[in-house]
Amino acid sequence: MTIGAFEVSKTRRKWQVALATIYCLLSAGVVFGYAAIKPVLIAEGVYRDRCTDDEIDRDVRVCFGQELHLNFMFTCAAVATNVCALPVGTILDKYGPRISGMLGAVFFAAGCLLFAFAWELPFDAYIPAYLFLALGGPFVFISSFQLSNTFPTSSGLILSLLTGAFDASSAIFLIYRLIYFASGETFWPKKFFLVYLIVPVFTFLSQVFVMPRESYKTVGELVHMVEEDQYHSSDEELPAEVRHSVQEERRASVASEIDLLLGPKGGERHQKRETAKKHISGVWGALHGKTAREQITSWWFVLITAFTVIQMTRINYFVATIRPQYTYLLGSYEDAVEINNFFDIALPMGGLVAVPFIGALLDRTSTTFIIGLLVTAATVIGILGILPYKWAAYLNVILFVVYRPLYYTTVSDYAAKVFGFVTFGKVYGTIICLAGLFNFVQSGLDALTYTVFGKNPVPVNVILQVSAMLVGTALVAYINFQSKKMKRDELVREAESAEETAMPVHLGFGESSYTQ
Repeated sequence: MTIGAFEVSKTRRKWQVALATIYCLLSAGVVFGYAAIKPVLIAEGVYRDRCTDDEIDRDVRVCFGQELHLNFMFTCAAVATNVCALPVGTILDKYGPRISGMLGAVFFAAGCLLFAFAWELPFDAYIPAYLFLALGGPFVFISSFQLSNTFPTSSGLILSLLTGAFDASSAIFLIYRLIYFASGETFWPKKFFLVYLIVPVFTFLSQVFVMPRESYKTVGELVHMVEEDQYHSSDEELPAEVRHSVQEERRASVASEIDLLLGPKGGERHQKRETAKKHISGVWGALHGKTAREQITSWWFVLITAFTVIQMTRINYFVATIRPQYTYLLGSYEDAVEINNFFDIALPMGGLVAVPFIGALLDRTSTTFIIGLLVTAATVIGILGILPYKWAAYLNVILFVVYRPLYYTTVSDYAAKVFGFVTFGKVYGTIICLAGLFNFVQSGLDALTYTVFGKNPVPVNVILQVSAMLVGTALVAYINFQSKKMKRDELVREAESAEETAMPVHLGFGESSYTQ
């Protein structure tokens, strides 16, 4: 069930977009600010009991067991964020954005409460606390996507606002860390998370009193509303000639309302833009009309899933281990802290800067080009990430924070263009779910780095880098081959159609004509 934006007042729609932007900024992706809150948890002695007596006697900053458990806390959250994309989509489709948003607020509140009292509970509450914070994010964020249809002519701007809010939300823990150390470590996590309960309460009340119960119709659905008969069951009671007049009047009224939303000939312009984007992509419609099973067993799916699995693991591994990595590479804890601090600021800023340009890039370039760009950027990042120089570290962080939102957006864009929207939820959800589950290997990578390679992050990064290059190159080659094949097949169909149209028909007595 969906509603047209013209059925809701303009003022209310503005409030909905504003409130969604605020609560996404405060909750949607806070768990990805893990690198910022990790020093606070270390200062508070979280998982210090996992250290050996020898490590405590040597007064190591972070021991192996502590590092492993802290990173596992983030790994569980990263996995949950991706895996829950499937249930979030199902709940959103069945119960609407309001229920989905309310569930997100409840999960986030549970995370805040668990974190606030984790120090006093008789079990390890840190992992479930961070897990609930992670679960709340997708429920709140994904249910807000449909608000891009509140003002169809500004849908790109609204989507950029929401996506930018998601990226910027990772700065919340950075702000808290600055307050924590500025207060002399007196504003401890219990106080912070109890105060922060105001965010899920604000989100919940916004859902109840302001946000829509049903999702807003897309531009395509609005255009379809004008084209279809505006039939009501009560029309059956009217005489035939009156019924036709009433339906025409109703259709004209809806068309007028939609014109106010889209502007004159807005539907026509929308169709032209969509046609242009389909042509430019080179792969649009590759598996449209196929069953989800057929799509999931295709090379289109296998290659993009393999690439996503590796890249998501690389991204989350870097977020979780940036400080120990650069402590080893630069040979200085102080330099590593400096890079870590820069990263904490750059991560939310990268999304804000990159998001407005990503949409234009995806609309104006082919899928072969954009995937090739991802593979190239990932390779450069991988090389910079193993160089023991400060300038390389800064450049690596800058490229990483821009690459991250481009990567996530490109995968969803690829799924929509190749597999279509009929099976999008199942296929895209499966890609992200598998990639999320694979992130559990991050704990193994941590153990490998500490025990086998003596804290040297280079071997693990090289393994991930080579894997990404091999799979990425295969993916680009396959897309390029299929794109050219689809173009040839389309030219053949057009030629056959032209031949059929111009087929001569013999009329007798030496005369002939052509079929039209």
